[in-house]
Amino acid sequence: MQELTHYINGQHVKGTSGRFADVFNPATGEVQAKCPLASVEEMDAAVAAALAAQPAWAATNPQRRARVMMEFVRLLNRDMDKLAEALSREHGKTFPDAKGDIQRGLEVVEYCIGAPQMLKGEFTDGAGPGIDIYSMRQPLGVTAGITPFNFPAMIPMWMFAPALACGNAFILKPSERDPSVPLMLAELMEEAGLPKGILQVVNGDKVAVDAIIDHEVIQSIGFVGSTPIAQYIYGRGCSNGKRVQCFGGAKNHMIIMPDADMDQAADALVGAGYGAAGERCMAISVAVPVGDETADRLIEKLVPRIEKLKVGPYTAGNDVDYGPVVTAEAKQRILGLVESGIAQGAELVVDGRDFKLQGYEDGFFVGPHLFDRVTPDMDIYTQEIFGPVLATVRAGSYEEALKLAMDHEYGNGTAIFTRDGDAARDFAARVNIGMVGINVPIPVPLAYHTFGGWKKSGFGDLNQHGPDSFKFYTRTKTVTARWPSGIKEGGEFNFKPMD
Repeated sequence: MQELTHYINGQHVKGTSGRFADVFNPATGEVQAKCPLASVEEMDAAVAAALAAQPAWAATNPQRRARVMMEFVRLLNRDMDKLAEALSREHGKTFPDAKGDIQRGLEVVEYCIGAPQMLKGEFTDGAGPGIDIYSMRQPLGVTAGITPFNFPAMIPMWMFAPALACGNAFILKPSERDPSVPLMLAELMEEAGLPKGILQVVNGDKVAVDAIIDHEVIQSIGFVGSTPIAQYIYGRGCSNGKRVQCFGGAKNHMIIMPDADMDQAADALVGAGYGAAGERCMAISVAVPVGDETADRLIEKLVPRIEKLKVGPYTAGNDVDYGPVVTAEAKQRILGLVESGIAQGAELVVDGRDFKLQGYEDGFFVGPHLFDRVTPDMDIYTQEIFGPVLATVRAGSYEEALKLAMDHEYGNGTAIFTRDGDAARDFAARVNIGMVGINVPIPVPLAYHTFGGWKKSGFGDLNQHGPDSFKFYTRTKTVTARWPSGIKEGGEFNFKPMD
């Protein structure tokens, strides 16, 4: 049994709280490691080390900080397979999907190599008689991030890469379900040249989370997870005077218009709905075909594709479509929601309840499910299932389909599949959702744009990565300077107006 550690001040440190969380192999159901859960005192030690190290890092010029990011990118590519294997072993996602997890984080690191350009301030020459005004973007100090199990490489890098590029220290509290990759990333950052103490990894549960929220030294918090916890962290963190960005749950709709390429739409739905066992905040979990004829054609295309999905452990090869969900509790919750859908009158077109994988009977595998004739009052529509379950809600018109997406409490992502440019432009302009795909099922922006949902999917004024991240992890200082010519006589007691 492996006992994992924290990573504090450049060293692997054993937990001292006496509390641990089990880290499972989701494919077999076996406990493969124990993750220490930090006490408040352990969090305090990490913050103290970060506070001591941060001023020198902030004084390092942005170009040298960017060079650390450049070397980190090289090391990520060098160790890609090693990282992906560790990720798959603890999370359960397929090996290609694990590499994609790392790659999407790596792309944000690449964007952060441009920190010298992003951190440039503004300057006004001659704002008044002998007066210049300029602004500086300066780091916050010690910052923190609380990240979820479903992207144990990507989301930590989305947070700590811009934070570090801006000159901050960063405390990472990853998910206790799959903590190994975050620990490996911290090691690689120091191998790339990051000073000790600038990136700390402290494993934990609510005790560690509350310690972050309440610690007076920590200036900002990033969070990705469920909406109730996002609201809790946002409210308590803001009340403590911190800068906070929190991203919560999702229920992402994909509208399929009658003129859509139905094969393209079906392929997109299968990949977006069942990839990573549906454990993605940008997964499409609701298909909204417009018109019964469109719905019938879509279901006809979906059923054989879903029935052919290959479900298995990552060790079974790169042709596996998706693996297990992360825990036994997650599996039971998904199957409970499936039962509620049946009880509430939805039509279960593809039934994966009896799915069993020989040799992996104790693993957390969930077969693929497809519902038709789902209505907005059903639990499988209102709740985020976070599993391989696709719900089809038939809409009578484009306006009805648009209203479904707009009326849902979540607003993370959405998509429309159509050949009609007018419908696509109207949808993109009107829908009250943060990320929109047009014939793109999972519209996660590239690293140089920003990622963020609306409504109950996002809390805070600034999004993740892209230009917003440099705004979030810095504050602006504005300086008004006057250098009078000649010898000044006497004092002035009013602000001299401009000529």
